Amino acid sequence: METRLTKRRVVLVLIAFLAVALCALALMFFARDRGRGVGNRPLRPAFAEARAVEGEAGTAQTEAPAAGDSAVADWPQFRGPMGNGISSDTTVPLEWSDTKNMRWQSTLPGPGASSPIISGGNVFVTCYSGYGVDREKPGQVKDLKRHLLCVKFDTGEVVWSRAVDAVLPEDDFSGMGMTEHGYASNTPVTDGERVYVFFGKTGVLAFDFQGNELWRADVGHESSNRRWGSSASLVLYRDTVIVNASEESQSIRALDKRTGKERWKAEGTALELTYATPVIVGLNDGRKELVLGVPNEVWGLNPDSGRLLWYAKTGLGGNVGPSPVSREGVVYVTGGYPKQSTVAVRAGGQGEVTGSQILWSVKDGSYIPSPVVSEGYLYWMDDKGFANCIEAATGKTVYRERLPHPSGGESRKAHYASVVLIGERLYALGRSGATFVLPAKPTFEVLACNTIANDGSDFNASPAVSKGKILLRSNRMLYCIGGES
Repeated sequence: METRLTKRRVVLVLIAFLAVALCALALMFFARDRGRGVGNRPLRPAFAEARAVEGEAGTAQTEAPAAGDSAVADWPQFRGPMGNGISSDTTVPLEWSDTKNMRWQSTLPGPGASSPIISGGNVFVTCYSGYGVDREKPGQVKDLKRHLLCVKFDTGEVVWSRAVDAVLPEDDFSGMGMTEHGYASNTPVTDGERVYVFFGKTGVLAFDFQGNELWRADVGHESSNRRWGSSASLVLYRDTVIVNASEESQSIRALDKRTGKERWKAEGTALELTYATPVIVGLNDGRKELVLGVPNEVWGLNPDSGRLLWYAKTGLGGNVGPSPVSREGVVYVTGGYPKQSTVAVRAGGQGEVTGSQILWSVKDGSYIPSPVVSEGYLYWMDDKGFANCIEAATGKTVYRERLPHPSGGESRKAHYASVVLIGERLYALGRSGATFVLPAKPTFEVLACNTIANDGSDFNASPAVSKGKILLRSNRMLYCIGGES
């Protein structure tokens, strides 16, 4: 009898132990799946008070500068002076190759999906090394470093290079995310005096043009439930640097660009899987809004306080990667997974504006590359290798045509880079290194297909444009293409 009781006790203890272990394991996997170990956060940032019209127009614009403006000479941030992928330059060559119109090429110390930026005769670009460079033999994460390079725009000569050790732990080089884009996916931004970089869990850093580190700011060390790493680029607004730290802390933050001190922080769990760069939208009355697409919604925030001004429900589920674009107060947001959608929403609302401000919504869109809007049409090249054009006023499809030879280079996605509108032409860089040139009109035509044959690595970054030249970066090289001076 006593032996039976002892066995029963042992069995009960084992059952209890297994139950506790299973609960702990479930909690661990839930926490890992969420990637978050921090207390309760709201679904969205707090709403702003009813707002008054600002007396100052601010520094943001929504249109590309006219030819002759000083801003045309530089490409200071992701997708250009206005963050919309538009350049008024008309002298960029139509055609090039390894030998034709190739002005210079510079070897990079490591791969990266970040775009080059241009300011004051300098090119700034980020890379990573030490871990995740070789897919078969990624190495050890403790050796991971990020790099910021300053390169002469005219010659390609490296002026200086700064290496920054990664703050650990970092996301593993595995799965769909990190192996596709790596650890240097965030494009820098510059105000002409300093260059600001975002290195994910390592933080936001500021350097002067001589390569001296001025400050660094911690914006979180968490991971999303996909553990795909960070990709959003920095945005300058007045005297602040705005960062989408959704991956690191489910937050958007504004940092003082002089000191790196936090000005405001807007938190929300709805930011999970938001990889896009926000945009500053200027309204006719001088007000400014910070607009960002998040899974299933679009947000408009006050860029001076981080308070939520309005939101609209969109149906863009899953993850949202492309950055919004705007024209005449209308914001176009695309993205979603596994199905993509595109919505047009009028900025300037208050509260929930789903029923009042959404102009149209279509079940077609881009997964990764961002669009451009011009002369009443929205254009993008999707990751599957199709060129797309829809009416900006209605969302009606004008064309969807497969580009020739949609090779994905080293991986399965044909396009990561966003299309650039240069003058009246669309330049679409594929991951294989082929750049397709199309007319910016509602008729599909391929004017040129320019290839760089001897690189052999992925081209993930969007091009940069300045002074008749276009910069392309691969995982190996930085290329400058331009006609005769």
